[in-house]
Amino acid sequence: MARLFWLSDEAWGRIEPHLPHGQPGKPRVDDRRVISGILHVLKVGCRWQDTPSTYGPHTTVYNRYNRWSQRGIWQRLFAKIAATGPVPDELMLDASHVKAHRSASGGKGGPGARRSAARGAGSRKIHCLADDRGRPVAFALTPGNVADITMALPLLCAKVPPKRLIADKAYDAQSLRDWLKSHRVIATIPSTATRTVPYKHSQIAYWRRNRIERLFGHLKNWRRVATRYDRLACNYLAAVALVSCVIAWT
Repeated sequence: MARLFWLSDEAWGRIEPHLPHGQPGKPRVDDRRVISGILHVLKVGCRWQDTPSTYGPHTTVYNRYNRWSQRGIWQRLFAKIAATGPVPDELMLDASHVKAHRSASGGKGGPGARRSAARGAGSRKIHCLADDRGRPVAFALTPGNVADITMALPLLCAKVPPKRLIADKAYDAQSLRDWLKSHRVIATIPSTATRTVPYKHSQIAYWRRNRIERLFGHLKNWRRVATRYDRLACNYLAAVALVSCVIAWT
């Protein structure tokens, strides 16, 4: 059996105040035990029915994860914890591909199944905005064939503009540079080879982009984040949000 996962006192101290309280109906079973069970499944990638009995009935563990995903509780938990820190002077932007497990496919094989697979219908892409310490502050999930630049402004517009934005060449678009300039944000983005006159940027600041790359590495140490098992996008983003609360904000 894989080593069991348990929330540390520090992690639980950050998470517990933001959980729903005073809900009508039957009192919930031990929140810390159930959430630890959810995180164990996300970590090792096992089936919900294979959840160790130490965490209680597997149906209780799954129902808590699924129902709170549908209600957006895990995502709101992440948003509240991420908002507790000071407004960062520097933000980093990046995206990473995620392969879909066969259990996440939309249906059984058929005449169009092979064509859908050829188009990469099962792949997804996580777009992430992180602070200067490599902690996530916003996420978005799109199909795998969506360009990175398309999610730059939607993520940035939802946050207070930083003093500097660090990103790779995939974000070298004039529309983004104009938006950053209008909000007095320094763009640390290398120019693509197609630009006749490259933009200058601080190489020293750009080296700090490895923090968001390391963040993706930590996230993908969790098997159900590295590979998408859930069919519903809200359930998968809930997993990313909950794992981020544990590894980045505690």
